[in-house]
Amino acid sequence: MFRSAEAGWRVGRLFVPRMAVWLAPAAGYGVERVPLEGGGVVAANHFSGIDHPLIGGFCPRIIYFLAKAELLEVPVVGWGLKSLGVFGVRRGEGDRDALRQARGLARDGNLVGIHLEGTRQRFGHPGTMQPGGLMIALQEGVPVIPCGLDTFGWSPRNRRKCAVVWGQPMRLDGLPRNRRGYAEAAQVVGAEIVRLWRLAAEASAAGLPPELPDGAKRSGINPKIEPARVAH
Repeated sequence: MFRSAEAGWRVGRLFVPRMAVWLAPAAGYGVERVPLEGGGVVAANHFSGIDHPLIGGFCPRIIYFLAKAELLEVPVVGWGLKSLGVFGVRRGEGDRDALRQARGLARDGNLVGIHLEGTRQRFGHPGTMQPGGLMIALQEGVPVIPCGLDTFGWSPRNRRKCAVVWGQPMRLDGLPRNRRGYAEAAQVVGAEIVRLWRLAAEASAAGLPPELPDGAKRSGINPKIEPARVAH
């Protein structure tokens, strides 16, 4: 599946990001902060169904997203997601198979995408960050690339401005690989995601300015994709 996903991404990026920014006028900020090689975990907040297309559209590399397993069982939609490298995780269970796949992808030099809250948030603010996804970064010794999105309230009927803000890669090497370390990682990374979300919300409210207060520059969709190493 993952070998074919690279081809799926390259084809999909010809039209999916353009469709996404047509549905949700958006800008990305800090794209230059995303490492162009090596494994990592992209950790983002989650408000809307447009989140995955926007994150992927404003990233210079392929991201292999975890999504709820039920979504991959939907006819046509599930096939399309799988062709883009999305793989399922059974929520509410200890899904060791999904964790094994995610660790293998990160170990082989790829980016794995997760939403730390585990589900969409309904109150306009990032929710409680769960430590599960950060186990991948801690166990494989790869950085976390935080990402804050302002997409709350977006829908096909409410095509509001949205923003995606990337943060600097975060190393978690000093934390223990146990429950305490995972919980501390969720606090540290979660705080950075909230900071980036605030910047994204300010950018949307200001009409998507060319630069943010922290120096992050605005970019368009489809930054150049660097070759990715895919798990076998």
